[in-house]
Amino acid sequence: MQDLIAQLKQFRTGLIVGGLIGLLTGGPIGLLLGGTVGFLLQRSLSNKLRAYNPQQLFFRATFCVMGKLAKADGRVSESEIAFAREVMTRMGLSEARRMEAIECFNEGKSEAFDIAEVMRPLAILLRQRAAVKLMFVEIQLQAAMADGEVSAAEQAVLQQVFAHLQFSQQEVELLMSRMRAEDAFRRHSWDSHQHGGGVNDASLLADAYGVIGVSAEASDAEVKKAWRKLMSQHHPDKLIAKGLPEDMVQLAKEKTQEIQAAYDRIKAARGMR
Repeated sequence: MQDLIAQLKQFRTGLIVGGLIGLLTGGPIGLLLGGTVGFLLQRSLSNKLRAYNPQQLFFRATFCVMGKLAKADGRVSESEIAFAREVMTRMGLSEARRMEAIECFNEGKSEAFDIAEVMRPLAILLRQRAAVKLMFVEIQLQAAMADGEVSAAEQAVLQQVFAHLQFSQQEVELLMSRMRAEDAFRRHSWDSHQHGGGVNDASLLADAYGVIGVSAEASDAEVKKAWRKLMSQHHPDKLIAKGLPEDMVQLAKEKTQEIQAAYDRIKAARGMR
């Protein structure tokens, strides 16, 4: 009932205009029919326009593909559900927006769901937006790694995503390597914090190089160049300007903080300024 009232308020212009036209042409019955038609037309048009909104396309594709990945191996695990909820919480979604994300997630889980339905328009949208495309894929890789491993079925879904977004095999391998390092860096940082620091320093440093995407043998200049590139790619303001939904700005901020933390650890180990 509350949902209906909210929709009547949202599309009241169509309701009023349609009702007035109906009243003038058909009296009281026309008022009722005209208001109903006006309401339905405005709602339909609004939904179609929203579907082609760049930020809405990204939002819907994010949670639909996340749902597809979660159900890829036949069963949605608790860790996969927890990850999806965690993302929604980190995004600070309103209750209505959270429900929309859940609907998209459930849509992606459906056996009838065709991933091309969301990936084709998204690929067109992101063709000239490399940084936003990268952000989308990173979110999906995190989702696939949520239960500790990427299954063959999940890899098959990811390959469809990579193919639609035209990632080369080399780009895929480098990205997968960096995302695994980020996951390890996050876990080892937490373990080190829990045990008072110093427990996993060697592992943390190795992970930090992986996060930045360079080897421990890279020069200081190479490390700094890689760090600057990643920070530029994940800069929240730049991503918003390129079409990243404002809901997701917190995810971008967290990403830059993680990249910065990894770079700071490398700098400290090398004595870099």
